[in-house]
Amino acid sequence: MRVISRRTLREFWKKHADSEEQLKAWYRETEKASWENINELKAEYPSASILKDNKIVFNIKGGNYRLIVKMNFEFQISWILFIGTHAEYDKVKANEL
Repeated sequence: MRVISRRTLREFWKKHADSEEQLKAWYRETEKASWENINELKAEYPSASILKDNKIVFNIKGGNYRLIVKMNFEFQISWILFIGTHAEYDKVKANEL
């Protein structure tokens, strides 16, 4: 699955160095994945939260950070919509991103 864009993750971990290793791991795992639907993704990431329109929230670093990604399973593309602290996540309307 292609991830758009790694730069967003890189900019985030420059500000929050403790997230770097887990974000890199998430990126590598997602790039290698070929999930065909949400159920396959949930099998690998059971703690991921599913929002409407194939948006998924991943907990990073034990929930200290949140990553919201929109998945297109048919075309094997994922777009990073948001990465932030838990407090920042609480302020966004995740379903409206």
